[in-house]
Amino acid sequence: MTTSTRNNFPKLHNAAWPGVVGKGPDSEPPISLDTMLDLTAAAEVNGTKFDGVDLFLFAPHVEIDSSEDDLKRLADKVRSRNLVIGSVVAPVWPPTGGGSAMGNEQERRQFLEQVRKGCRIAKRLRELGARPYGVVRIDSASGPGDWLQDPEGNQQRIAQTFRQACDIAADCGERLAAEGEICWGGMHSWKRMAQLLELTDRPGTLGFQADMAHTLLYTLGYNAPEDRILPQNWDWKEPAKLDEALRTLTAALRPWTIDFHVAQNDATVKGSGSHDKTGRHCLPNDPNGKLNIAHHAGFWLRDGYGNVTKKFRHICWDGCMFPNETMMKPQTWRDILKAMVDVREAHGWNE
Repeated sequence: MTTSTRNNFPKLHNAAWPGVVGKGPDSEPPISLDTMLDLTAAAEVNGTKFDGVDLFLFAPHVEIDSSEDDLKRLADKVRSRNLVIGSVVAPVWPPTGGGSAMGNEQERRQFLEQVRKGCRIAKRLRELGARPYGVVRIDSASGPGDWLQDPEGNQQRIAQTFRQACDIAADCGERLAAEGEICWGGMHSWKRMAQLLELTDRPGTLGFQADMAHTLLYTLGYNAPEDRILPQNWDWKEPAKLDEALRTLTAALRPWTIDFHVAQNDATVKGSGSHDKTGRHCLPNDPNGKLNIAHHAGFWLRDGYGNVTKKFRHICWDGCMFPNETMMKPQTWRDILKAMVDVREAHGWNE
């Protein structure tokens, strides 16, 4: 990577999974990993390029049961484009071979098996020299509706499953990050997310993955109105109130945050294909976007005193469920990279 910017950390990654998530028979066809890598590698803004990609460990991008030769080919494929691999997503959901983290014994066993397989791949990619940093991403693989049938009991069951997952990850030298989204039971509000992390009580192994789009929905209380921070029908033209809400939110979750997604959101939800409705990802320059990306990223990347935390070596753009036509345009990725550069210039550091 060449760069003409002031800071060179955190490294800038693009997510490959928007080529898969929300795609399929009842939506648009998936975009291949090779194409996503090519689009990522081609983007450039004033001499700065993406440093790497984060991956979804599921076909058609990466087979969760990949062989040693498969993983070597994957590592070579990424490195041949002057990229590295960062965080990876374990396919813990029932449709991808996993199971509910609060389900019956068989379902939880399937959840843990997918974590095991994901950590195996993450470790091997690290050993192959293709993955210098990053986490393994998980969630509860359960919906808020099912969770509400027994909130406290289900929360305890998820925490127990997560503790077992932490044992698996620790054996592989990996860390897990739970991505808070309004569509995952027990993680569907900021208060419940913080509670789950505390109940699991494995801060050295399990942390929080903060996505700017999903966490904006936390402040609005989608699927958890009792935990809403912003008032009903508040005026988006009052940015000070949004800043104050994000201060409250990040004070609770920033200490747990070990992975970060730069994103834009228009304060609405969206589902596509088999993906449940969650925070709608928008393009960084969407006129309906509610976030000042570089400004609001600072609530996660700086502590309460304004100091850069340097808690993770890379940050990743996440923009799921965009139309394929949009994703195939080179300008889309240049605009995204520009937003990433702005975040790093505002809240990064140099080594």
